[in-house]
Amino acid sequence: EITSLLSLCGGQFCGEQEIRVNSPFWILNIPSEEMARGLMKRTVCAKSIFELWGHGRSAGELYASLKNYPTDKMLPYLQSDSTYKVHIHTFNKTLTQAQKIKKIDALEFLPFKGKVNLKNPEHIFWILEDYGTNPNDVPEEPIHLYFGRWIADGQRELIESYSVKKRHFIGNTSMDACLSFIMANHGRVKPNDIVYDPFVGTGGLLISSAHFGAYVCGTDIDYNTIHGLGKASRKNQKWRGPDENIRANLRQYGLEKYYLDALVADSSRPIWRKGMLFDAIITDPPYGIREAPRRMGSQKETVKSVERSTENHFFISSSYHLSDIFFDLLKFGAEYLVMGGRLVYWLPIYRPEYTEEIIPRHPCLKLISNCEQMLSSHTSRRLITMEKVKEFKDQDESSYLLDGQYMPYRGHNSFREKYFSGVTKRIAKEEKDNQK
Repeated sequence: EITSLLSLCGGQFCGEQEIRVNSPFWILNIPSEEMARGLMKRTVCAKSIFELWGHGRSAGELYASLKNYPTDKMLPYLQSDSTYKVHIHTFNKTLTQAQKIKKIDALEFLPFKGKVNLKNPEHIFWILEDYGTNPNDVPEEPIHLYFGRWIADGQRELIESYSVKKRHFIGNTSMDACLSFIMANHGRVKPNDIVYDPFVGTGGLLISSAHFGAYVCGTDIDYNTIHGLGKASRKNQKWRGPDENIRANLRQYGLEKYYLDALVADSSRPIWRKGMLFDAIITDPPYGIREAPRRMGSQKETVKSVERSTENHFFISSSYHLSDIFFDLLKFGAEYLVMGGRLVYWLPIYRPEYTEEIIPRHPCLKLISNCEQMLSSHTSRRLITMEKVKEFKDQDESSYLLDGQYMPYRGHNSFREKYFSGVTKRIAKEEKDNQK
């Protein structure tokens, strides 16, 4: 998420920091404080950002680094008519109040001229100490220390204010608010973009994009969900109310002006005119666990079922393999995204069989990031972010079938069976028994 937002605002990681990605403290190169504030207005993963005055692997290195920091950059925040306080944050260790005061007193060599104000200071300075990530092996001294001036906090409160629990219209697979905002940030959604979700469901992913000022639309094969009809997913509620729909969700958050529309349509058969229409495609396709993957069938195809939905709407649905869903999605993104536009989606995988080679590819799309969220001991889903780097031509229609990119993921068509199988647990138990 941070990498995507940095590319949006013009910053980058420090070279050495890329190696320490598991550290809770990262050093970024950001040209201006305004840019730093812009970054923090978007992120739900980062807690706070600071102007770094000094850092080191020991207290001595930290103090030496602070003494080398240009005095002219410090002085605007240390004037006699200003107020300040110093806060200490330790990761993976708890300090006593006496220990904190001792560490603050050790900074007396800094030219503070203002008055201490613990309740409402003009400037807040932080000492950040990293004691590693292993709670069972906490070192006596921190492995890295940082000192800096607080600039801004991230948007962690959005997770609570947009919580699905409080949302007007939800379904069985409504996306968690935190993940929705992370996906919008991976897609580098910005004001006046047009964002599309081909598996829109109850519109959870549209809300986060609309929050960032994008115009949103989507399609879904389920007529009842698009129109807010049928049985409710909420506990102790039998049927959906008269105003439970995607538009009502956006209205709930004051975002209705960004809502274009939601249509009943089959993602495997695009309904759009040819051309580059969307700045971002952000979606969560069905995996076959809670919602069955399906597409429109015909009398000539092997019919899976004939369903009748509310208002006498009939459709014939046929099987839709996971591999087909994702390759249709990539082909759609390659054709309908603007140049530089991003496709962000979740890819379910069976962990014992996973290698990066099974990630579906397309010659028009570049893989930007691949992040894992565990679902169980043997299954997970990968948040895949791809960027359009090549204009779609007629010869790209089926090119991914020719270069071998279609085949590797086909083994995951039986993801549902593998999800419930518990094969890994059984193998692990057998191995454990053999070791005894």
